[in-house]
Amino acid sequence: MPKLGMREVRRAQLIDATLLTIDQVGLGGATLASVAQRASTSTGIVSHYFGDKDGLLEATMRHVLRDLWLGTVRRRKAAKPDPRSKLRAIVAANFDVEQVNGPVMKTWLAFWSESMHKPELRRLQYVNTRRLFSNLCADFSRELNKPAARRAASGLAALIDGLWLRGALSGEPFDTKAALRLAYDYIDLMLDPRA
Repeated sequence: MPKLGMREVRRAQLIDATLLTIDQVGLGGATLASVAQRASTSTGIVSHYFGDKDGLLEATMRHVLRDLWLGTVRRRKAAKPDPRSKLRAIVAANFDVEQVNGPVMKTWLAFWSESMHKPELRRLQYVNTRRLFSNLCADFSRELNKPAARRAASGLAALIDGLWLRGALSGEPFDTKAALRLAYDYIDLMLDPRA
């Protein structure tokens, strides 16, 4: 009989191994066998927990998305109650070290690519996109009318994705300070009563 909690420990171990494997060899080179080898377990164990490679990528992205959501909630709770601070908290969560380290960035890129072809991954991407837009829109709407808040939220979401993508593809360590500065400038511009 398996030890209590072993399932969660094993799944976390395999997800970590998946992130590292994708970082080293890309999604194409990441097989159940290569993940199992990195995790010092059998391919059968990986298959038992995730079924196939698609199931493994979906579980890995659920983990990454959960980290993003928890980081966003934590930062928003810690922020001052004004809209500008709440918006900055959302931006900071998207550029947190948990989201811009090599293994996670490469997994995000693989996920985005695969989500165009796999309905279950497309659904995860849709949920993530809607959550970001909803949070941004809610905070912008505290100072802007609804149409302006929606435009500002769309612009900031695009800026976050664009800065993140450019950083991921640069081949250099992610410049979090520069990304935050640009996104914060956009927030200030959108919330400027003279704009």
